[in-house]
Amino acid sequence: MRYLPYSPLINWHPLTWDEDNWPDMQSNSGLNVYIDDNETEVTVEAPVPGMDPKNLKVTYHDGMLHIYGSASEKDEERKKGKVIKKWEMASSVDYVTSLPRPIDTKTIDAKIKDGVVTIKAKIAEEAKPKEIEVKVG
Repeated sequence: MRYLPYSPLINWHPLTWDEDNWPDMQSNSGLNVYIDDNETEVTVEAPVPGMDPKNLKVTYHDGMLHIYGSASEKDEERKKGKVIKKWEMASSVDYVTSLPRPIDTKTIDAKIKDGVVTIKAKIAEEAKPKEIEVKVG
Protein backbone atom coordinates (compact mmCIF):
# COMPACT_ATOMS: atom_id res chain seq x y z
CA MET A 1 0.00 0.00 0.00
CA ARG A 2 1.31 3.45 -0.97
CA TYR A 3 1.09 6.42 1.34
CA LEU A 4 -0.53 9.42 -0.42
CA PRO A 5 -0.63 12.40 1.91
CA TYR A 6 -3.39 14.98 1.39
CA SER A 7 -2.24 18.02 -0.54
CA PRO A 8 -4.68 20.87 -1.26
CA LEU A 9 -2.57 21.90 -4.26
CA ILE A 10 -2.60 18.52 -5.96
CA ASN A 11 -5.25 19.60 -8.50
CA TRP A 12 -4.09 23.20 -8.78
CA HIS A 13 -2.99 24.15 -12.28
CA PRO A 14 -2.11 27.86 -12.37
CA LEU A 15 -1.79 27.95 -16.16
CA THR A 16 -5.25 26.48 -16.80
CA TRP A 17 -7.94 29.02 -17.57
CA ASP A 18 -11.28 27.57 -16.57
CA GLU A 19 -14.05 30.17 -16.65
CA ASP A 20 -16.46 27.79 -14.91
CA ASN A 21 -14.48 28.15 -11.69
CA TRP A 22 -14.65 31.95 -11.70
CA PRO A 23 -17.50 33.69 -9.89
CA ASP A 24 -20.18 35.22 -12.06
CA MET A 25 -19.65 38.87 -12.83
CA GLN A 26 -22.81 40.60 -11.75
CA SER A 27 -23.77 44.21 -11.44
CA ASN A 28 -24.31 45.49 -7.93
CA SER A 29 -26.30 48.46 -9.13
CA GLY A 30 -29.66 46.79 -8.62
CA LEU A 31 -30.81 48.42 -11.85
CA ASN A 32 -32.08 45.71 -14.18
CA VAL A 33 -32.61 47.18 -17.62
CA TYR A 34 -34.72 45.46 -20.28
CA ILE A 35 -33.81 46.15 -23.92
CA ASP A 36 -36.06 44.98 -26.77
CA ASP A 37 -34.97 45.34 -30.38
CA ASN A 38 -37.65 44.52 -32.93
CA GLU A 39 -37.89 45.31 -36.65
CA THR A 40 -39.07 48.89 -36.24
CA GLU A 41 -38.00 50.24 -32.84
CA VAL A 42 -35.82 49.81 -29.78
CA THR A 43 -37.49 49.82 -26.36
CA VAL A 44 -35.58 50.22 -23.09
CA GLU A 45 -37.26 49.81 -19.68
CA ALA A 46 -35.47 50.59 -16.42
CA PRO A 47 -36.73 50.75 -12.83
CA VAL A 48 -36.41 54.23 -11.33
CA PRO A 49 -38.28 53.93 -8.02
CA GLY A 50 -39.28 57.19 -6.40
CA MET A 51 -37.93 59.33 -9.23
CA ASP A 52 -39.74 62.49 -10.25
CA PRO A 53 -39.53 63.05 -14.04
CA LYS A 54 -37.92 66.45 -13.45
CA ASN A 55 -35.05 64.77 -11.53
CA LEU A 56 -34.42 62.08 -14.15
CA LYS A 57 -32.26 62.64 -17.24
CA VAL A 58 -32.01 60.47 -20.34
CA THR A 59 -29.35 61.24 -22.94
CA TYR A 60 -28.27 59.54 -26.16
CA HIS A 61 -24.87 60.20 -27.75
CA ASP A 62 -22.73 58.12 -30.13
CA GLY A 63 -24.86 54.99 -29.71
CA MET A 64 -24.85 55.14 -25.90
CA LEU A 65 -27.99 55.62 -23.82
CA HIS A 66 -27.47 57.18 -20.38
CA ILE A 67 -30.18 57.12 -17.68
CA TYR A 68 -29.41 58.99 -14.48
CA GLY A 69 -31.14 60.84 -11.69
CA SER A 70 -31.64 61.15 -7.97
CA ALA A 71 -34.43 61.49 -5.45
CA SER A 72 -34.47 62.56 -1.83
CA GLU A 73 -37.12 63.00 0.80
CA LYS A 74 -37.08 64.32 4.37
CA ASP A 75 -39.70 64.21 7.07
CA GLU A 76 -39.97 64.78 10.77
CA GLU A 77 -42.66 64.26 13.35
CA ARG A 78 -43.03 66.67 16.26
CA LYS A 79 -44.94 66.39 19.48
CA LYS A 80 -45.28 69.39 21.79
CA GLY A 81 -42.56 71.20 19.88
CA LYS A 82 -40.02 68.38 20.18
CA VAL A 83 -38.81 66.19 17.35
CA ILE A 84 -39.78 62.61 18.11
CA LYS A 85 -39.06 61.07 14.74
CA LYS A 86 -36.94 62.25 11.82
CA TRP A 87 -35.93 60.44 8.66
CA GLU A 88 -34.27 61.03 5.32
CA MET A 89 -34.32 58.94 2.18
CA ALA A 90 -32.03 59.34 -0.80
CA SER A 91 -31.61 57.21 -3.89
CA SER A 92 -30.01 57.52 -7.28
CA VAL A 93 -29.76 55.62 -10.53
CA ASP A 94 -27.02 55.80 -13.13
CA TYR A 95 -26.95 53.42 -16.05
CA VAL A 96 -25.17 53.54 -19.40
CA THR A 97 -25.77 51.02 -22.17
CA SER A 98 -25.13 50.73 -25.86
CA LEU A 99 -28.16 50.14 -28.02
CA PRO A 100 -28.21 47.15 -30.38
CA ARG A 101 -28.72 49.29 -33.52
CA PRO A 102 -28.50 52.97 -34.49
CA ILE A 103 -31.70 54.88 -33.80
CA ASP A 104 -33.39 57.93 -35.27
CA THR A 105 -32.68 60.56 -32.60
CA LYS A 106 -35.73 62.60 -33.65
CA THR A 107 -38.06 59.81 -32.48
CA ILE A 108 -36.72 59.21 -28.94
CA ASP A 109 -39.50 59.30 -26.34
CA ALA A 110 -39.22 58.68 -22.57
CA LYS A 111 -42.09 58.18 -20.11
CA ILE A 112 -42.31 57.21 -16.44
CA LYS A 113 -45.12 55.03 -15.13
CA ASP A 114 -45.26 53.04 -11.88
CA GLY A 115 -41.55 53.57 -11.13
CA VAL A 116 -40.35 52.39 -14.56
CA VAL A 117 -38.96 54.65 -17.27
CA THR A 118 -39.73 53.45 -20.80
CA ILE A 119 -37.63 54.82 -23.65
CA LYS A 120 -38.69 54.13 -27.24
CA ALA A 121 -37.00 55.13 -30.49
CA LYS A 122 -37.41 54.15 -34.13
CA ILE A 123 -34.54 52.31 -35.77
CA ALA A 124 -32.59 54.50 -38.20
CA GLU A 125 -33.24 53.77 -41.89
CA GLU A 126 -29.56 53.01 -42.57
CA ALA A 127 -29.61 50.35 -39.82
CA LYS A 128 -32.56 48.43 -41.25
CA PRO A 129 -31.73 45.34 -43.30
CA LYS A 130 -31.99 45.80 -47.05
CA GLU A 131 -32.34 43.21 -49.76
CA ILE A 132 -30.10 43.84 -52.75
CA GLU A 133 -31.01 42.51 -56.16
CA VAL A 134 -28.23 40.56 -57.83
CA LYS A 135 -27.86 41.33 -61.54
CA VAL A 136 -26.17 39.33 -64.25
CA GLY A 137 -23.00 40.76 -65.81
